[in-house]
Amino acid sequence: MITSLQNDKVRYVRALQSRRRVRRRERRFVFEGVRLVEEAVRAGVRPDFVFYTARAVAEARGNRLLASLREMNAPCDAVSEPVMAACSDTEAPQGILAVIPIPTLPRLEHPTLTLVLDQVRDPGNLGTVLRTALATGVEQVLLAPGTVDASNPKVVRAAMGAHLHLPMAALGWEAIAEAAAGCDVWLAEAGGDMRYTAVDWTRPVVLIVGGEATGAGTRARALARGRVSIPMAAEVESLNTAVATAAILFEVVRQRAVGANLPESGDRSGR
Repeated sequence: MITSLQNDKVRYVRALQSRRRVRRRERRFVFEGVRLVEEAVRAGVRPDFVFYTARAVAEARGNRLLASLREMNAPCDAVSEPVMAACSDTEAPQGILAVIPIPTLPRLEHPTLTLVLDQVRDPGNLGTVLRTALATGVEQVLLAPGTVDASNPKVVRAAMGAHLHLPMAALGWEAIAEAAAGCDVWLAEAGGDMRYTAVDWTRPVVLIVGGEATGAGTRARALARGRVSIPMAAEVESLNTAVATAAILFEVVRQRAVGANLPESGDRSGR
């Protein structure tokens, strides 16, 4: 059992959890908790190594998970509770974590649904958006400058395994503009002149969503062909980024499932 905080593996996990530059250099991040590690196993991702506590594997679910990890020939090390607490990014560690490679998933050459996130700085919001993007069939997520690092531990937890299945990339605006070529580009913004239900989302589209505090920047505005909004009660100024993104993306799902019934010309203001 590993009991020392000076152990090389322990120091490595703590560095991955706390330093973006280490995650970038190593191309590794930490999946923490039973559910996330289970998701890695289901996806066939072999961890570099696993830490677990006796408490975690005393329960049937944790014991089954450890057996699955050993079947994958993943190195599994028992650690003390203090070591797990030092390696954890949560206040109440579940007693298991895995160091895994950051996936590099290929992006489609001609995607029909791209999500661009501009200056989304809250890790919980970004993680929730990624989870929603996976659920709604987004084909790629592009992270514009100023957006929080997608490998941040809080992002990883909130995304609940989306990193393993959803192509994403941090790009500059020139590369984002190239990726958006040939698509309708819409910016989600309070006060936008088009209701989100009036847009033809069955076409190849790019949806840009800005951050919580300042919204989208000037480069996002320059790229967008129009602005879409979600009707709200008069006393509500704006929606949380993750909530607004979910509302629009599920409208995309609805339209693509049943077929859009939008006019080909004329007034499409949605008013």
